[in-house]
Amino acid sequence: MNIEFSRKLIKGRIAEVVFEQMIREESRYAVIPFGYEHTMPTLAQYRDMVQVQHVINNISDAPDFALISEPDKSKLYLVEVKYQKNLNINDLKKYAEKLIARWEYPWIFVATPTGFYCGLCEDIIKEERINPLSDNWVAKERRDAYLDLLNEFEC
Repeated sequence: MNIEFSRKLIKGRIAEVVFEQMIREESRYAVIPFGYEHTMPTLAQYRDMVQVQHVINNISDAPDFALISEPDKSKLYLVEVKYQKNLNINDLKKYAEKLIARWEYPWIFVATPTGFYCGLCEDIIKEERINPLSDNWVAKERRDAYLDLLNEFEC
């Protein structure tokens, strides 16, 4: 039994739910679950097909969410969600390099017990830093409420 793996998995899922709900409540974006864990259950029934195996390999590296700006639908953001107990820029750079190798203009959102961060992968790699989540994404009051919620689950 690998409790540490399960602990990280659970914290990651909590971060995804916090991100999804926080962004949905802001009503600036349509939120579309996009990652592997959302599409895999449906595709699994077709796993014997050669074409599906190729698709599954591509999807396994997909960001967690696609966000489409509302109401104009003029912008699309692909966002990978991560949980980190302590913000670690070296790990974020590795995630960013992996995402940017396969996707155009991916973003990373990071939930930590002290705050939320979000950045374009290209900038994370170049600048070796990630900025706090701005009001352009989520209003401060909502961020604070969701940070409190995230911390209710911190062990």
